[in-house]
Amino acid sequence: MFRKYFSLLFLFISISIFSQTKLNEKNLDKQLLKLQETTQTVGFSVAIVKDNQVIYSKGFGYRDAEQKLKANENTLYPIGSTSKAFTTALLGIMEEEKGLKFTDSPIKYLPELKFYNDELNNKITILDMISHRTGLPRHDFSWYLFPIENKDSLLSRVKYHEPFTGIREKWHYNNFMYLAQGLITEKLTGKSWEDNIRERFFKPLNMSTSNLSIEELKKQSNISKGYSLENFETNEAIPYYDIAAISPAGSINSSVKEMANWLKIWLNEGKLNEVQVLPKRYVEKAINPLMLVGNGIADKQFPNQHLNSYGYAWFVSSYKGHYRVEHGGNIDGFSANVSFFPTDKIGIVVLTNQDGSALPTLVRNAISDEVLNLEKTDWVAYYDKLIAPLKKQIKDKKEKEAESKVNYTTPTHNITEYTGKYNHKGYGTFQIEVKNDSLWANFTREKVYLKHTHYDVFKGFALKGNKVSSDEVGSNFNFQTNDLGDIESVKLNIETTLDPIIFKRSPLEVAVSTEKLNKYVGSYLLSGVELKISIKKDNLKLFVPGQPEYTLIPIKENEFSIKGLSGYKAVFEEKDNKLNVVLHQPNGVFTAVKQ
Repeated sequence: MFRKYFSLLFLFISISIFSQTKLNEKNLDKQLLKLQETTQTVGFSVAIVKDNQVIYSKGFGYRDAEQKLKANENTLYPIGSTSKAFTTALLGIMEEEKGLKFTDSPIKYLPELKFYNDELNNKITILDMISHRTGLPRHDFSWYLFPIENKDSLLSRVKYHEPFTGIREKWHYNNFMYLAQGLITEKLTGKSWEDNIRERFFKPLNMSTSNLSIEELKKQSNISKGYSLENFETNEAIPYYDIAAISPAGSINSSVKEMANWLKIWLNEGKLNEVQVLPKRYVEKAINPLMLVGNGIADKQFPNQHLNSYGYAWFVSSYKGHYRVEHGGNIDGFSANVSFFPTDKIGIVVLTNQDGSALPTLVRNAISDEVLNLEKTDWVAYYDKLIAPLKKQIKDKKEKEAESKVNYTTPTHNITEYTGKYNHKGYGTFQIEVKNDSLWANFTREKVYLKHTHYDVFKGFALKGNKVSSDEVGSNFNFQTNDLGDIESVKLNIETTLDPIIFKRSPLEVAVSTEKLNKYVGSYLLSGVELKISIKKDNLKLFVPGQPEYTLIPIKENEFSIKGLSGYKAVFEEKDNKLNVVLHQPNGVFTAVKQ
């Protein structure tokens, strides 16, 4: 769940000069097998393109470790965010055919698109969305924990996504901006993003087994399972993740053999053989940087690897004095990297079945050093050195959490009082329930066991199969109370650039018999003011003179929340043989007696 976004961030970049000597396949095989062993990867596939020819393609290890099925150049893998270049390339075609301008506001094509504030609505351009410079952080859990199938509905959440900085001030990755690009193409063509990808790329590039959903992937025979390397020790098979409506940001499944044809058009002015798949003008433009990413030098060990930038869904940089264009991809159980050197006419694609893996980057770099005849870097030693502090970081994190726990505390409420539906308009709704005397949080595709830590703070543990695992989710569930002392919301720290995201609680409704509801109907006197309780369409209504009529939502047989008013509730009580309605509100408790 949340842990999927704790992946290794390897920003090293590779470039080289092409060697006219024949590729030493044996030596390259040996290097790649060593990297597979070092990173404990189950399986991966590689293809290398020179000019318009594939000069190397093969698989290593297993696409299915349990069945001992070997990976090869035709094995299909989810390619994650390396899909993004396809989505933006569609806009390059729209520029040629439909008059789209990258400097246009996206709202020109998507009038229903609304951002968090007027500045964003008035100033963001399509180019800002492409280059991740809108000022919006990732807000990834909005689609990851709360997936839906309808693209327009998912995009409507952007209105509630808070920015963390100004437009064009900082580079920060955002998948929702690629959903928007996919929808722009849909509006301009009258066809789905999926159909555009099939017609504009899969068909002319002979990508006959490539597909756009997990459902389609499962219909193919030569497919890879996904694996997660738990605590850098054991590989475990994990389920596919269907990213649903966020598909333009990363839903393509492909093989290295078919992705090699995608690379060919980037090395040959948009052409595959004599077919002009992409406009030449777009290819020339799309390999240029638009926004600097992070610091100028990403790794002090490689001072000639610098000027990390982002272009048209490609990272652009200099490495050892050479120009390289690339993009990585990660989704549950799979990692990818697609790269090419425009001036050297070399392209490399690496697809692997390991979650959050360094392997695609390491393999890409080893291939670059070999094929382009560069001074060799020991990437195995580099990885070993890099991974040591990460292992320590995991250990230190657990120790720090243990130290911060306040012992011998109990929750402030009975656990049933934490139940309810929790909603944030920019994310979605999840439900907390009691089962077997324990609290559980039910997300769209995840179920999480909540273990009390201290006070009103609970830690979540992912459910694997039918068992609670030791995998902690990435955020505590920090419950908040209102002025009445009732549980009002929960804070989840799931967007690191912002304060915790607050999900508002709605108590779960309970069934109350018609007979009981009728008992509450009548007039009640409160300090000379007559309140009226009635039933309309099976709902109990409260009327206070001079105010709108309120709907009462049953949370217990005699207790009702007042719809639309946080911190207000009505409790019916019998006292001295009379029925009272006790109104709880932030400024006090008031009792009205039935007449």
